[in-house]
Amino acid sequence: MSDQQQHPGERPVVNGLVALVAVALGVGLVLALVTLVGTKVLGLGGGDGDSSARSTVHQSMYLPTPVETDEATGPLVTLHTEDPDEPAGTDDSTELPEDEPTTEMPSESAGAGQISLQALATTVASGERIYFSGVYPGGEGAILFVQRFENGDWADFPASVGVTNGTFSSYIFTGVSGVNRFRVVDRDTGTVSNEISVTVG
Repeated sequence: MSDQQQHPGERPVVNGLVALVAVALGVGLVLALVTLVGTKVLGLGGGDGDSSARSTVHQSMYLPTPVETDEATGPLVTLHTEDPDEPAGTDDSTELPEDEPTTEMPSESAGAGQISLQALATTVASGERIYFSGVYPGGEGAILFVQRFENGDWADFPASVGVTNGTFSSYIFTGVSGVNRFRVVDRDTGTVSNEISVTVG
């Protein structure tokens, strides 16, 4: 048998080996790519970003060690309730001493149904506005008319003011020089205020 008859028999073996090596390389490359993609998707790379994320998750799930606390010996909040069977006035815990100083301004010390009047300034120039204000407890919605003391009697002054939330305020003009005395009156009830004196000029 000649050498030319032996070559055709050897070539299929060589070709088979080459094909086998090519297939093995292809499969290995595919597996390497799959492994790389899987580690990126699942976060198994172990980089700095992953470690910081795991650290953040770990810190957010941290629970302090339980510590036994002292048992409370009494109520934390005490609410005062009156006993319906208890006579009124027997509980003196909330009563103020009779000599307790009051923080209420004298100009706002009007009782129910009384009108307290005050002027912003006691001296104004001729023709200048005279601002006044006051309180009228229980006089919600009432119209108060201004009066001036003239010739020994109180005369109506051409001004009025309404009461809102128990208070009132407005201003008037006058060209009469000297000391002017004013007051306001509720004509519906006949209630009058204290008088105020304003020097004009």
